[in-house]
Amino acid sequence: MSRFKGGCKDSLAGFKVQTAEPTVPYGLLKAARKSGQLNLSGRGLKEGNFMLAHTYSTTKRPDLPLHDNQLSSLPSALGELQNLQQLRLSHNQLDSLPVEMCTLKNLRSLTLQQNLLENLPEDLGQLANLTELDASSNQLKSLPSSFGCLVSLQKVNLCHNQLSGLPDSLARLTNVKLLDCSDNQLTEIPESLSEMLALEQLYLRHNKLRFLPKLPAPALKELYVGNNQIEQLQTEQLSCLTAISLLELRNNKIKTVPEEITLLSTLTRLDLTNNDITSLPASLSLLPNLNVLLLEGNPLRGIRRDILSKGTSELLKYLRGRVKEEPDKTDGGDTAMMLPSQARVNVHDIKTLKLLAYSDKQEGSIPEELFDGAADQSIATVNFSKNQLTSVPPRLVEFQSSLSEVNLGFNRLISCSPDICKLLQLTHIDLRNNQLSDLPSEMQNLTKLRSIILVYNRFKSFPHVLYETLSLETILLANNQVCEVDPSRLMKLTHLSTLDLANNDLLNIPPELGLCTSLRCLSLEGNPFRTPRAAIVAKGTDALMEYLRSRIPT
Repeated sequence: MSRFKGGCKDSLAGFKVQTAEPTVPYGLLKAARKSGQLNLSGRGLKEGNFMLAHTYSTTKRPDLPLHDNQLSSLPSALGELQNLQQLRLSHNQLDSLPVEMCTLKNLRSLTLQQNLLENLPEDLGQLANLTELDASSNQLKSLPSSFGCLVSLQKVNLCHNQLSGLPDSLARLTNVKLLDCSDNQLTEIPESLSEMLALEQLYLRHNKLRFLPKLPAPALKELYVGNNQIEQLQTEQLSCLTAISLLELRNNKIKTVPEEITLLSTLTRLDLTNNDITSLPASLSLLPNLNVLLLEGNPLRGIRRDILSKGTSELLKYLRGRVKEEPDKTDGGDTAMMLPSQARVNVHDIKTLKLLAYSDKQEGSIPEELFDGAADQSIATVNFSKNQLTSVPPRLVEFQSSLSEVNLGFNRLISCSPDICKLLQLTHIDLRNNQLSDLPSEMQNLTKLRSIILVYNRFKSFPHVLYETLSLETILLANNQVCEVDPSRLMKLTHLSTLDLANNDLLNIPPELGLCTSLRCLSLEGNPFRTPRAAIVAKGTDALMEYLRSRIPT
């Protein structure tokens, strides 16, 4: 270890701070030499020539945290740290990056947010193993032509820059699942982005877009285009969104909602807040999976304010009442048959929409005739909400090869039958407003499950099986009695973007929760914890996560 005391000058050339006293304490370097990890974040460093080469040259999975300093430059010797996999340079004063950084072949994660960068190195494309890049909150006006060579990228954050356009080479990034280009100067989005076959989340908020992008990306589930200048929703653009689940269009200038909105059969959430919409098509109520419709701040006419205030369910019910029933002119006779319970089997919904619905009946069981009427059909969606069910209908397993969405909300379920875990195609399950306190361990077998709604139940702890359900993207667990959450297990959920734990009994928020970097929305309000303060929570997810990370002991 004598080399760190200043005795071995040659081996540290380019990495030594040229001051009488070392900027980095010797004890810290000594510990880093043993552990292979050196954390230099938040130390007010101004120089880029650190004594790091020997610390990192022999480690296999090193992480170099240099964030939250005052660095204005980095040494070219950075290129010698060939074992680096994570390089964290956020919250500094860097206005350029050394080209030698592009030789770090093992680099997986590069975080550059909150610097003064006006461009990225042209050789950036050499980082062929890079999976995560965060260059947000800089001064980028364009991207290097080699950007499309970063073929391993999965998450790209370019928000809060000055980009006026995106290069066509982005189309080569076929592994990117999340692309955030919010808060830039974009006026249009190249159609070539539709070749990003893995793209699931696209953020384009706060730009200058006048039209909804034409993006037939086959996996695109969430599109955020709020705070733009969109005036019209066109059929051609809407028809492209074949897998869309969430569409955010708030704070635009949209005047009408076209009938073609019904093409979005997979849509679950539509945000039209603060537009210029005066009327809604009744056909909007025919969207089989729509459960959240936000319309505040529109000059709507013809719909009473009290109906709007009752929420999505009542509004869609009202719109359904305005849909004109067209007689079925086929030779088959009636489109529905009466059941002894006076319920109707909606043949159109079953055959055309692949929807099996029996909701708002306040019944204690589902009529057998309803299942019989859907026999041999590839039912994709089941809605049995607002009844008096005390158990999961066992005949749901008859649709296990096709069923992807189940709504059992507003019932009296005391337990969730393991039978529901046989529905291996399930992507969404709504169990809100029941009496559940646990979930079956078999739920981890649902490898396609993306979202689960458990609000207003009786959970006293975070359901352990959810930690093992690795495909989850959304967990809504508000208004329960959850008293703790384990961030080390939560970090396994690498796809989790939304976590709602509002109005529970959390007395302590572990700072390590800030390391769950996939989270885009974290709701903690209404819990009895004292830190973080309510003012920090109110600033939103980004500020909250940054605060939590700052509290992690180093």
